[in-house]
Amino acid sequence: MVDQRIVNDSEVQLLSRARERVLQLIAKAAIRVGRDAAGVTLVAVSKTIPAERLVAAVEAGLTILAENRVQEGEAKVALVPGATWHLVGPLQSNKARRALDTFSLIQSVDSTDLARRLDRLAAEARPGQAVPILLQVNVDDDAAKAGFEIAALQADLDEILELPRLDVRGLMTIGRLVERPEDARPTFRALRELSERLRGGRPRLGAELSMGMSADFDVAVEEGATIVRVGQALFGERPHDHVGHRDATGAG
Repeated sequence: MVDQRIVNDSEVQLLSRARERVLQLIAKAAIRVGRDAAGVTLVAVSKTIPAERLVAAVEAGLTILAENRVQEGEAKVALVPGATWHLVGPLQSNKARRALDTFSLIQSVDSTDLARRLDRLAAEARPGQAVPILLQVNVDDDAAKAGFEIAALQADLDEILELPRLDVRGLMTIGRLVERPEDARPTFRALRELSERLRGGRPRLGAELSMGMSADFDVAVEEGATIVRVGQALFGERPHDHVGHRDATGAG
C-alpha cells in the first residue's frame, strides 16, 4: 500500500484544481439545458497513471477511478485505498471472474454471451449480490468500436434483463472521432433516445448514460450523460495522447 504520509501535497493541489475545472464545466453544461449537475458522476480514467499519483487523486476528491484493462486494475486496487473502481475497457470472457473480483461497476458489457457469463460467475464471486453493469452500445455502427449493434441489443435485451444476478443500470457508448466536440452530439443524442425507447415497459433497465470523455464531456452532459469518463483533462496527456486522439476503448 502506498504510504499516505508521502503523498505529494502539490500533486494533491494540482489534481484538486483540475477536478474543480472539470466540475465547473459540467455544472455550466447542466445549467445550459436545465439539469442538476448533481446528477452527473465524474469518473477519473486512471489507466497508465501510477498508484502513487492515484493516492493523491483520491485525496483530491477523485474517488471513482476507471481502468481500461483488468490486470492494471488488479495491480492498483490494493495500493489505492478509498477508491471505487470501474472497468471501461473491453472485457474478455476469460477475465470475467477477475473483473468481478476487482471492479464495482463494469461499464463495457458488449455482448449477450458476456452478460450470461458474468451472471453465472456472480453466483460464486458475489453471492447474494447483483452485479452492476452497463451495456456498451455501438450507436454509430462503427466497425472500429466495440459494443452491441442496436438491432442486436433490441433483440436480446429482455433476455439480459432476466439474468437474475445482473443489475443493468443503463447504457454506455464511445463518442465519434471528430475535430469539434459539437460533432459528437449526434452520438450522445442517439444513445439517450435509444435509452428512452428501450426503457419503455422495462423497469429493470436503468437510466444511466455513460458517455463523454475529456474532449466532449460538456456536450455529453447537455445530451443527458449521467456518467462522464475523463482522463486527460484531469491527469494531463499520457505518452500516446495527441491532438484529435480518441481512445476507442471507452477511456478518455
